[in-house]
Amino acid sequence: MAEVILTNVRKIYPGNVEAVTDFNLTIRDAEFLVLVGPSGCGKSTTLRMVAGLEEISEGTVAIGERIINEVAPKDRDIAMVFQNYALYPHMTVYKNMAFALKLRNIRGRKSLSELRTQRRFSALGNFSNASPELFPAGSVSE
Repeated sequence: MAEVILTNVRKIYPGNVEAVTDFNLTIRDAEFLVLVGPSGCGKSTTLRMVAGLEEISEGTVAIGERIINEVAPKDRDIAMVFQNYALYPHMTVYKNMAFALKLRNIRGRKSLSELRTQRRFSALGNFSNASPELFPAGSVSE
């Protein structure tokens, strides 16, 4: 992992609609971060800019020492979770969590270690073999 640094980041949509205004944030290596705020405040837009799914109007996003403004999303080596829960109902909770690691070709002990860490943070450790459809809608985000 590496430090993620957003410096003076802005997102301006056509019509001069400013979704993100002069946003500055440093996320230290291995730090756990949650963005919280009202609907429309720019949380998802900011995350989409970090992921490369949204163009940055001004400012810089860096991972480690590398500014990634022009780096393709597939080359950023990051993963994100949004409120649009794209879970596979035919897979268990564990298999849904493992799927992203499988796509990145992470296998064996490293994969298991990462999943254990994620489960600890998500409070889903006891439900690894359960199907996502058994959870109430509010719990799916975890």
